[in-house]
Amino acid sequence: MTDTPQYSPGFATLAVHAGAQPDPTTKARATPIYQTTSFVFDDVDHAASLFGLKAFGNIYTRIGNPTNAVLEERVAALEGGTAALAVASGHAAQLLTFQTLLSPGDEFIAARKLYGGSINQFNHAFKSFGWNVVWADSDDLASFERAVSPRTKAIFIESIANPGGIVTDIAAIAKIAKRAGVPLIVDNTLATPYLIRPFEHGADIVIHSATKFLGGHGNSIGGVIVDGGSFDWLREGRYPFLSQPRPEYEGIVIGETFGNFAFAIAARVLGLRDLGPALSPFNAFLILTGIETLPLRIQRHCDNALAVAQFLAEHPKVSWVSYPGLPGDRYYNLARQYAPKGAGGVFTFGLKGGYEAGVALVSGVKLFSHLANIGDTRSLIIHPASTTHRQLADEQKTLAGAGPDVVRLSVGIEDAADIIADLEQALKSA
Repeated sequence: MTDTPQYSPGFATLAVHAGAQPDPTTKARATPIYQTTSFVFDDVDHAASLFGLKAFGNIYTRIGNPTNAVLEERVAALEGGTAALAVASGHAAQLLTFQTLLSPGDEFIAARKLYGGSINQFNHAFKSFGWNVVWADSDDLASFERAVSPRTKAIFIESIANPGGIVTDIAAIAKIAKRAGVPLIVDNTLATPYLIRPFEHGADIVIHSATKFLGGHGNSIGGVIVDGGSFDWLREGRYPFLSQPRPEYEGIVIGETFGNFAFAIAARVLGLRDLGPALSPFNAFLILTGIETLPLRIQRHCDNALAVAQFLAEHPKVSWVSYPGLPGDRYYNLARQYAPKGAGGVFTFGLKGGYEAGVALVSGVKLFSHLANIGDTRSLIIHPASTTHRQLADEQKTLAGAGPDVVRLSVGIEDAADIIADLEQALKSA
C-alpha cells in the first residue's frame, strides 16, 4: 500500500481561498469584517491562557482579529511561509521586523536601491532606536560581504527595487547572509509572490507594503510580515527577543516554544502589542478582496508594462528605458531567472527634454493619474524631480535615481492601446 501524495492547491486557488472558511454562525462565504475592539473570554482561566501565550485566540483587535487572521494566512500561503502578521503599513512592517531583531547599537545591511521612504526610515527614524544602517550596492555583491561586522543582525533587500527596473540577485545575497549567520529580509512589494517567492531563493523573512499590488486598488494602507520558518533564532543567543526567557510571559523562550513560526509570534506579542501599529479589519477585508484577483492583475500589469516599455524605447523623445523585461536591459537575465512570468508593472524612463519635458508630460496625460502611489489598477505617473525630490539639488536628485529627466510609471490594467495612446498624445508637448 502506498501513501497518497499530498495535494497542493495552485497559486490562483490559494489567492481566493487560503485562510478563509464560511462563517460558522451565519454561513457567509465572504470573510466577515469583525469590526470590534476586543473579544469575550470564556472564563478567567481562558483569559489567563490567552495572555500567557498558552492558547491561541483573540484578546484585542490591536494584536489580532479574525479578519486580519485570514489575510495573514493567505499571504503566508502565497509566499510559502509558516505564519504572517498583518500591520498598519509597509513602514510598520519594517519597524516591527527590525524591533524584533535589533538592540541599541546593532547594525543591519541594506541595499542602496530601495524605496525612498525606506531609505529615510533607515537613515533617520531608526537612529532614534539606536539602530544603524550600513549601505551596500546590490550590483556589487562583494559590498555586502565587506559591510558585515560583529554588530550585523540582518540584511535587507527588495526583490524588484522601487521604483522598478532593478532585479536583485536574491540567492547570491542569501548565501552572504547565511555565511554571516544573519537573516535575509526581502521586501517583495513590487514583485508579489505571483512573480517571485523569495523563500525559494534563501530569504528568511518577507515583508510587503500591502498598500501596493497585494491590495491593488489604491483604497487601503497595510503591511504584512511573513516568517519563512528557516532561521535558527536560538543560535549563539544573538536575538534575545527570541532566545531569552520573556518575563512578561512567565519565562517562555519564544524561539523554543513556537519553533518555525517563532519570529511571527515575537513580532506580534512583543512588537505589535507594545508599539501598536494595528491594521483595521476593514482594510484587511479590502486587501483580501484585492488578493483574490492578484494573479490576474499582476500578469496584466506585466504584459501592459512590457508593451509600454517597448513603445517608449522606440519613441524619439525618450533617451532611455529601464525595464528588466526588455532584451538588452542590464537586469534582463536576472528577471528571466527570478521572474519568468514578467518583470513587474513599475519602471522608469528618461526624456531628452529633461526637467521641462517631465513637467509637460505629467501635465499632459489624461488617462494616467499624477500621484505618488504605485501598484494600483489604474495607470499612475510621477516626475520625481518636480515633486517628491524637488527640494534636492540636481546632483542629489541624480544620485537618488530621480534626475531631471526621470519619469516613473506604474502601469495599470487598462487596455494597453489606451495607455500608449495617452502617453503618445502627452509626449507631443514634452
